[in-house]
Amino acid sequence: MVRSKFLFLAVAIVGFSALAYAADDDFKLTLVDHPGQLSWTAEQFRVIQSSAKPGGKEIGIRGQDESGRLSFLGFLFLVPEDAPLTAAKCRDGALGPEKKSNPTLKILETSEIARTGSLPVSMVNYTAKGNDGKPVYMVRGFIATGDICGDLEFYSATPISFADNDLKKIFASYQLNEKYTPQFNDIFVYAEILYKAKMYADAAPVFEKLMLEQKNISGPQAKTMMRVVTDQAGMAYGISGNIAKARAIFEKAVAADPDYPMYYYNLACADAEEKNLAGAKKHLQEAFDRKANIIPGETMPDPTQDDSFLPYRNDKEFWMFVVGLSGK
Repeated sequence: MVRSKFLFLAVAIVGFSALAYAADDDFKLTLVDHPGQLSWTAEQFRVIQSSAKPGGKEIGIRGQDESGRLSFLGFLFLVPEDAPLTAAKCRDGALGPEKKSNPTLKILETSEIARTGSLPVSMVNYTAKGNDGKPVYMVRGFIATGDICGDLEFYSATPISFADNDLKKIFASYQLNEKYTPQFNDIFVYAEILYKAKMYADAAPVFEKLMLEQKNISGPQAKTMMRVVTDQAGMAYGISGNIAKARAIFEKAVAADPDYPMYYYNLACADAEEKNLAGAKKHLQEAFDRKANIIPGETMPDPTQDDSFLPYRNDKEFWMFVVGLSGK
């Protein structure tokens, strides 16, 4: 699949996917550089949307149950200017602006839940009119410590309450582990969300951070992981216009791992962006000479469909070479 300027690598790796926000109905949210993990269990729900902010400050997901009746929004975010936070302080900071922007918002009930061995939760049940003028019913729980806040909201077109058995069960599982240290896959998920939202300049340094952490990864997938994050880092820099940085990443990668074809392919893309067709031909040839070494499940791209090379269709010599690669 070709993306603007650079190829987007889509690789399916068991246990290593930005789509894996949940496993067995367990949902988890983690930031990039800040300790803490927000988690909850919601059976029969699936993620339908995700979001992240630059600088590792906020991550969120939207989920929906199988019937489509009940949806959730879950966010983990930093509020350093209001630290130290409490659940109630986090709740008021979120609901205050919403009340001002939507005068139809009506608080039905609030509750403070103290839990032995876990952070307390501030619950609120309220209703407001949606954009279509119809009422929307919300049950929302806040949890906080230090400068970090968790916000989990369930909403429906039909009345709901935190006394409902299914919501009581979900919020009983709602936790903020303030001592959790972000792991490799947590950071990869965050970077992928930024990348897929086309926030390439923001995703690039997060992928680069993963490259630096590869020394702590071992096992049969270690080399594959390094190839994936290196490709993503270089492409993110390249798409955002930092061709020099992208080139530096791929040249270093070639020196360390000379058998992987995509490093050469992406160097060819960088060459083409800089109008260096001789360099592009050289690196494309080197890439296709190594096509047997692609990651299992990956396919070599078709350079005749790549935005980096399409501007040179009228250069007969170069284009004949590009077309000829498909038969190699």
